[in-house]
Amino acid sequence: MKDFFSNFFGRNNDLKSIVSFDVLDAIYSKLYNEINNFEFKIHGIHDTVLVNLYSFPGSFDYEEAHDEIKKAGLKNAYGVLNELYKKIDIGPVTEEQMLQELEFDYIHIQFYTEPTPEVKKYLKHVLHNFVIFFCSTNSLETNDFKILYSGGHFVNYTKGILETESIDIKDPKTDIQKIGFKEFEKVLQGICEYLNIKLPENIELPSQENLIPDEIEVTQEIFEEFIQLVSRGDIEEKELKRQSKKLFKNYQKETKEYHAIVEGHWDFFEIIDCWNSDWKFGPEDAEYFISEMIGEDLNFNYPEETYSHDLFPYIQTALGKRDLELMTYDTQGDNYLFFVANKEDVGRILQLSALTKIEINQL
Repeated sequence: MKDFFSNFFGRNNDLKSIVSFDVLDAIYSKLYNEINNFEFKIHGIHDTVLVNLYSFPGSFDYEEAHDEIKKAGLKNAYGVLNELYKKIDIGPVTEEQMLQELEFDYIHIQFYTEPTPEVKKYLKHVLHNFVIFFCSTNSLETNDFKILYSGGHFVNYTKGILETESIDIKDPKTDIQKIGFKEFEKVLQGICEYLNIKLPENIELPSQENLIPDEIEVTQEIFEEFIQLVSRGDIEEKELKRQSKKLFKNYQKETKEYHAIVEGHWDFFEIIDCWNSDWKFGPEDAEYFISEMIGEDLNFNYPEETYSHDLFPYIQTALGKRDLELMTYDTQGDNYLFFVANKEDVGRILQLSALTKIEINQL
C-alpha cells in the first residue's frame, strides 16, 4: 500500500507535461496491482529500460541490505528513507509509524542515453536513475510526487540511493542531465504504452510515434542484410551465406556468456575491410587504414596534437563528403574495431545491430 507524508512546499503537477502526478500515479497503480517490475525496449533508447516498484522497509529486508544500512551509519531501512525525505522536503517517518511497520512505496526507473560529446570520449552510454516518491501537498490524500536522480550504478543499492539528489525536471544542472531529463519524458510515454495506460489528451507527448518495437522474428535473412550493409556489398554470395548461417546459429544459442556471444563476430569482421586499433591512435594511422578500407586516399584537416577519439569529428567530416561514415563494433575491451558504412545505411545498421545482438556504435 502506498503511504505518504506531507510535502512542505507547493504542489508539483503540470497537467500538460507527461511528468505529472496523474501519469505517475497511473503507472504506480499498474505496478502495484498488476506487475511490480519489468524491463522493455524503447525505440531510440540503448539497451532496456528497467522499471521497479520497491518499498521501505520491505525491499531492504535481506542480509546484504541490512549490512549496507549499518555501513551507512543508519539503524534500519526507515532511517534510509528519512535521509531521502530530507532531500525532497517530506516529513520524516516517526518512531510510532515505524512500530506499525508501514510500507512506503517508490518507483525506480533506469535507462541509458547517449553521452555528451565530451563524455563520449570515455563512455559510450550513460546511466540515468529516477527514483519517484509520492506525497501529499495541502491535502489528506496522496496528490503529489518528488524525484531523486543519480547517474551512477547502484552496485551497493543502499549507498546508491543515498547518493541520489533532488531534481527539478524542468531545470537540469548539467548537459548530461539535460539529455537524461528529456529522454525521461519519452521513457514515461513508453512505459504507458507498454502498460496500456491511456494518457489524457491535454498532455504534450514527447513522441508522436509508437515507442515499443514490434516483435520481429530474427532469421538468417536478417543476418544476411546486416552483413551486406556492414560490408557495403563487397562480399561474395557464397561467403555471405556461410557467415550469415554461422552468425545466426551463434545467435540461437541464447547464451549470456560474453565469449560465447562474440564467437564468430571476429571471424566475420576479418573478411570485410576493417581496422582493429587500440584506444590510442594518431591521424597518420587513421588516414592510412581508412584509405585502405574505402579504396581511395583520405586526407582530413585536424588541429595539431590531436589524437584518438578527438579525431572523430574531422574523420567524419571527410568521409561525409563521400556519403560515408566511420562506425565501430563494440569489442567490450580497450580497442576499437572500425569499419566504414554508407551514410544512408547507418540507421538500418543500428536497427539490425539491436536485432542480431552484434553491437554496433556510432562515433
